[in-house]
Amino acid sequence: MERIAVIGGTGMKQLVADADLGNSGYSISATDSLTAQTDYGDVPLEVITLNGSSELSGVKIFIVHRHHGDGKTTPPHLINYHANVKAAQACNPDVIVSIQSVGAIDPHFPPGIVGMAEHTLDFVSMPVTFSEEDAHHADMTHHYPSDLRDLLRPVLSVQSDEELTLDHVVSHVNGPQFETPAEIEAFARLGATAASMTISPEARLIAETSIPHVGLIASSNWAAGKTPGNANAAIDHDSVEAKAADMRGIIWQCLTALIAHE
Repeated sequence: MERIAVIGGTGMKQLVADADLGNSGYSISATDSLTAQTDYGDVPLEVITLNGSSELSGVKIFIVHRHHGDGKTTPPHLINYHANVKAAQACNPDVIVSIQSVGAIDPHFPPGIVGMAEHTLDFVSMPVTFSEEDAHHADMTHHYPSDLRDLLRPVLSVQSDEELTLDHVVSHVNGPQFETPAEIEAFARLGATAASMTISPEARLIAETSIPHVGLIASSNWAAGKTPGNANAAIDHDSVEAKAADMRGIIWQCLTALIAHE
């Protein structure tokens, strides 16, 4: 893949500055900033150009910061998903990679581990679409393609010697408050294994673009009521953001694996 668009949250602010390419064989040859002008608003982008083998020189990664907003961090319920997804689409990518910090519900998805979204579970979002005048019904049956998840599974499976759950059903609430233990328990009984405030509207709009979509989810905390040995453990955003930032290395391993995929 020669062009990848990445939509990341607050924990991925330093994804460019702290790029960790390891022994992938790629190096950064240039970085740039630009603004994508969309019908829904302007979106700042960071652009990384990578060089590797002769066949993969000039690979471009476009970074959209989900919570951008005039020097402030836009709260999840006010994110301009339409503009962000249109900006990602305008980069003409081979794949869109979304990165979400999530609360872990599954006991085999502890904080510090990166997994993949397989499905979303959303009963609270308002309708979201690019087709306000002429109905378009995007298929959500396999909106996170299994072949791309299969490609990344070997990369993610070595994060721990313990048993890991890597494919997830991710519940969605609008935030900005964290979920209650009762809400998390209800989602768990419906099959959710992780919880997010930003995943569903973004996923539905990306589905309308027909661009392949990989949903990387970074387990940044135990969801409310799910902390082992302490069901009353509190959650604070600063700790969540810091834990997400610790996972940038494995995120870069996933990106380079996608680049190498034809």
